[in-house]
Amino acid sequence: MILPRLQQSDPVLRRLVLREVARQRDGLELIASENIVSEAVIEALGTPLTNKYSEGYPGRRYYGGNQVIDEIETLAIERAKALFGSEHANVQPHAGSTANLAAYLALVAPGDRVIAMDLAHGGHLTHGSPANFSGKFFRVAHYGVDAKTERIDMEAVRAVALAEKPRLIIAGFSSYPRHLDFAAFRAVADEVGAYLMVDMSHIAGLVAARLHPDPVPYADVVTTTTHKTLRGPRGALILCRREDRLRPEGRTLAARVDSAVFPGCQGGPLDHVIAAKAVAFKEAALPSFRDYQVRLLANAQALAETLAGRGIRLVSGGTDNHLILADLTATGISGKQAESLVDAIGLCANPNLIPNDPRPATDPSGIRLGTAAVTTRGLGVEEVREVGNLIADVLLSPTDESLRTRAATRVRDLAAAHPIYEGWK
Repeated sequence: MILPRLQQSDPVLRRLVLREVARQRDGLELIASENIVSEAVIEALGTPLTNKYSEGYPGRRYYGGNQVIDEIETLAIERAKALFGSEHANVQPHAGSTANLAAYLALVAPGDRVIAMDLAHGGHLTHGSPANFSGKFFRVAHYGVDAKTERIDMEAVRAVALAEKPRLIIAGFSSYPRHLDFAAFRAVADEVGAYLMVDMSHIAGLVAARLHPDPVPYADVVTTTTHKTLRGPRGALILCRREDRLRPEGRTLAARVDSAVFPGCQGGPLDHVIAAKAVAFKEAALPSFRDYQVRLLANAQALAETLAGRGIRLVSGGTDNHLILADLTATGISGKQAESLVDAIGLCANPNLIPNDPRPATDPSGIRLGTAAVTTRGLGVEEVREVGNLIADVLLSPTDESLRTRAATRVRDLAAAHPIYEGWK
């Protein structure tokens, strides 16, 4: 029996856990920010490392008994540095938002000027949304995408930077399907005397596999979640230069980043999660991980081509990475309706704003799709094309219940052909 101790102590929760595993196993995940971790990552997450309090850093803890924890965290740090070619790594952030908060604390002061990509154009909540700490504590101006190409115009970014004179420039996104020009961002930052921070949460796996432009040589600080394309546990990572190029006379940038994480915005780290990050970093250094990322990109191209071939407009005309943003305006349905339609056939996706969206964020005009999780499951290009056609079928014929029934059967067949977590039943 799986989870026998949980069955004894809390059978209600055990049933819920197994129901969620069944949901993941029986459907196909197309949310661009989700993936499927290995059994080894799950094992690390379920260890007694969770018992330990280890505020501080290896060799500098506020509690005793951290000798082994020091070795585990050091292992994770060294693997992260080697994977991304970074001078310094902090593996303690609990989440991407916390990592971004720590980066702000290390680089700027409350009230300083910052520029970042507009959330409504594909940016992220922590890049200056007025509802978020970033928009409340810092003076954030935004750049967006060109109205015609729906791509970032670096001359427009430069114009915003020259007008705002920011202390910090942020490059990164949550729903932008194209490459970022990190060298151009670096040039703008140098011109205005700003730090450059890159949030590569969505593309970290592609960067690790050297299949995407690399921000590490250009940025002062790079933040990323460790899930998404990196295929690790839920958590985050900060990479940075050791020295501070703008303030070389003060504390090192690495020291400021570390103190911004602890004690700046976190207490004790999650040692079991750090161990799972170490596992994921090792997995990401294997040749098989690069092969996975190659297949992920091929699947994203196949999905984009299929949807476009069915007459569904794609923001910016396609994708350079793992995600696709579809504009559903011409179909007459909203992103929220689309989410419900694909969910009814066993596919999981999320509604999303498109650039200059006339609809509200709660029910926008777009839907965001990604190929990280289905590629992990082993779906190939032809199967992803079939998934794309199933999506188009239900979006273009939203009232056809018999079509949805047939599509749901086919999704279940595809999921069954590529099983996950078979022991969790």
